[in-house]
Order: sequence, then structure tokens, then C-alpha cells
Amino acid sequence: MTDYGAFAAGPLFGLPLPELWFALVFAILGTFLFLDGFDFGAGALFATREDDEERETILAAIGPFWDGNEVWLVVFGGALFAAFPAVYANLFSRNYLLLFGVLAALILRGLAPEMYEQRHDAAWQRWWGRSFVVGSVLTPFLLGVFTANWLTGSGALLTPVGVAVGSTLVALTVVSGAAFLRVKTAGSLREGVRRAGERALVAYLGLVVVTLGLLSLSTPRLAAAVTAPAVLALVATSVGLGVGYVAALRTDRDLLALVASGLLTYGLVAVVAFLLFPLVDPGTGLSVSEAIVAPLALNIMSVASAFLLPLVVTYFVVLYSAFSGPVRPTESY
Repeated sequence: MTDYGAFAAGPLFGLPLPELWFALVFAILGTFLFLDGFDFGAGALFATREDDEERETILAAIGPFWDGNEVWLVVFGGALFAAFPAVYANLFSRNYLLLFGVLAALILRGLAPEMYEQRHDAAWQRWWGRSFVVGSVLTPFLLGVFTANWLTGSGALLTPVGVAVGSTLVALTVVSGAAFLRVKTAGSLREGVRRAGERALVAYLGLVVVTLGLLSLSTPRLAAAVTAPAVLALVATSVGLGVGYVAALRTDRDLLALVASGLLTYGLVAVVAFLLFPLVDPGTGLSVSEAIVAPLALNIMSVASAFLLPLVVTYFVVLYSAFSGPVRPTESY
């Protein structure tokens, strides 16, 4: 019989690997919601532009990135399955129809710009332009509903908390999308998306407060947690980041505004993780320590991830470096 020694005895080097993997899963989720979030936000802002050239510019701005950004959703699902397989099975089976809705919205969001460019016919482009907007808005909304169900342990298709979290996430993607388009575009489009980004920020901060209130009223387990010092500190930090976001947009420090929107996204995910912990699936009552895989598998995954994740990050650094700077007026999707 094979003796795996220290690899099977317990976590390597005495590290709290179950807790680290819990944090890693949510860090990956935050990365997806930020990177693909500004693509979703750009898609939502597509609806506010009537000029054909501005719409083409929006498509050209996200063109090199959106499909690569979706890799992080696959990584999130893979990490959750690898580290917490019981949670993956229970969570996804409880939200089966909802996740099919997410996939359908993602397909629509990906297909629409491709079809939009196939014919320069007004009715054709109007149809696929609207489809692009619907996919871009519906995807983060449904992901927000899924996150709310995860947090509350619900298996319902739609709840007040789910609507609140979904709306919050849609507003946040518009905040990120506006900053991203400011970085990637020039001319009148930049001013238009600035105003939209500022309005979305106000909506986002208001929806965060509404969501926390609904969680407190609807989920007794979370009533005390939503007013914990860590959550209140994250909310206060979000307000500060929001002020910095607006100031950065108004002084043309657009990259700084994009960074602020990213921090807002990670902050929102941190709130969800804090409200969950030490549970990882309230629907079944599984805690992080109960749901984690056996030590041997956990250690092998940890070592493999230490090599693979830097490679994925390097790919994205190269991708964003290669397509840095504003898109040119002559560029198309």
C-alpha cells in the first residue's frame, strides 16, 4: 500500500488550508465579477448610446477581453468543486434552473455582438443590440440571485433578497463598466459614461444598505452578522472608495477609478464571505472544516494551484498589456 506520509497526515506545514481555500474561492469569484463585470457594465451602457460609432467603440473596447475574462468563472467552479465537492453538488442542484438561466444569458451576451457585426441593417442591429444589453444585464442579475441563495441557503428561483443582491451587482457592473470605457475610449462617449457611472455608484451604495437590511429581517442567522464591525467597516470603506471613484472620474484619473471599482467588487464579495463563515453552505449546514476534501487531495491541490494560478495571472497580464490604451476610431469588434 502506498504511504503518502506527510501529504496524507494533515495540511502541509500546519497551514489552515481549509480556510485558505475558502478565501481563495471567493477571491476567484471576486476576480471574475470585476473582470467580466466591466464587460457586463459596458454592455449595459451600450443601451444608453444611440450613435452607431459610439456603439461600435464599446464593442471594440471589450472585444479582446470578454471571452478571456469568463475563464475566471470556470476557475471559480473548478475551485469550488475541487475543495468543497459536497457544497458544489448541493448548491448547484438546488439552483439548477437558475444556473441554466445564467448560462443562457452568458450565451446571449457572447453571441449578440458577433451577430450584430454580421449585417449593417438597422432592424438586424437593433435586435442584436438589445440582445447584447439583455445578456449583459441579466447575467450579473442572475449571478446575484445565485449568490443570495447561497448566502441564505434558499433554493427558490426568486426572493426579495435575491432581487436586491442581483440589482446591487448590476449597478456595480455599470460602475466598473463606466470606468473601463473611460480608460478605453475618447470623445463624447467618455463624458456620457461618466455620468452613468456616478448614478450607478449612488444606486449601488443604496442597494447595499437595502440588501443588508433585508438579510437582517429575513434571515435570523444573519441578523447580528450584518451589523458586525467587519461588515460596517467594509461598508464605510465602500463609501470612501465611492467618493474616490467620483473624484477620479471628474479629474480624468480613469485608471484610478477602475481600480476603485475593482476594490468595491472585492469588498462586496468579502462581505458575502464574512456573512457565510464558518459555514460554507447554509442550506445543508456544512462548515468549512466539514466540507473540505481529505488532506491528501487538499495538499496536492494546494501545491498544484501554487504553480498554475501564477500562470493564469501571467496570461491576463500579457493580454491586458497587449491591448492597453484607448481603442482607435477605426477599430471594430
